[in-house]
Amino acid sequence: MIVSPIALGTMTFDNPQWGAPNEVAKSIFHAYVDAGGNFIDTADLYSKGRSEELIGGYIRDRNLRDRLVLASKFAFHSGEPGNPNTGGNGRKNIYRALEGSLRRLQTDYIDLYWMHVWDTITPVEEVLQSLGDLVRAGKIRYFGFSDIPAWYSAKAAAIATAHNIPALIAMQLEYSLVERSIEREHLPAARDAGLGICPWSPLAGGFLAGKYQRTEAGTTGQGRLSGNNPFQGKFTKFTDRNWRILDALRTVAAQVDRPLAQVALAWVSAQSGITSPILGATKLEQLHDNIESLDIHLTPEQLQTLDESSALDLAFPYGIFTNEGSRTIFGGATVQGWQ
Repeated sequence: MIVSPIALGTMTFDNPQWGAPNEVAKSIFHAYVDAGGNFIDTADLYSKGRSEELIGGYIRDRNLRDRLVLASKFAFHSGEPGNPNTGGNGRKNIYRALEGSLRRLQTDYIDLYWMHVWDTITPVEEVLQSLGDLVRAGKIRYFGFSDIPAWYSAKAAAIATAHNIPALIAMQLEYSLVERSIEREHLPAARDAGLGICPWSPLAGGFLAGKYQRTEAGTTGQGRLSGNNPFQGKFTKFTDRNWRILDALRTVAAQVDRPLAQVALAWVSAQSGITSPILGATKLEQLHDNIESLDIHLTPEQLQTLDESSALDLAFPYGIFTNEGSRTIFGGATVQGWQ
């Protein structure tokens, strides 16, 4: 399945507290499509289903269904009081959630159906069987996992390979200059299983766009203390480390004479194994700004500056797998890139 280098995230569509109202969302959608984009990412959770309803209407009005790769998600609870079966990864909820999404999207199939989050309970075998049945029934074309442990996706990929059944094709995970944790386990697992990784929040909730500033009085920035957006501050970590990363980003952005957000996105897109960062917008200008990041090609030196400023600590057992480890294991010979 061929997708654009940037996916349009639609969590903001018609969210009454902190999103883009219908007319703005509509202009963002059409501008993305007119620029050549084909990968639309939504979920049954977004704006309580309103995001899917809007997208379904936009697609119908321009007869775009065959052109677009349409992705949606299941797993989070519907909000029905006292009914645990309207949430989670079990078969009953998968079928319920999918039927609702198909109705709101005004389509009879979804191209990529994401398990939005691991529920910690449902066996991976049940998830694979349920989603595989939906692939065979033509209700979905492919499926992937979002926000799951690396071992869970690796187990699912191994079971699918061993039994020659439909397998996940991608993972959707948080990834940015200030959140690189997936490099420890998820990225190697994805490479081994042949999975793509679609990053969400590649701008860290606006932090890497320079939205916030550190002053003696504390952190400032539009919307910082609004309380309307549950993601404000939740995924944006105001730490000394992250301020240093932002300083390095400013240095590189000045060298290429581009906005911080574009350079941060260019860094994500340049990473091995990354497919189509998922970008949301509340204003049309933000979308155009994000698309322009595709024109940036950072030099090896610029990538190194950003890499070194944001490098992960070598948590156990990765400190063992260093050049020193090469000497103790292979006697100093060059093996698999070790020297």
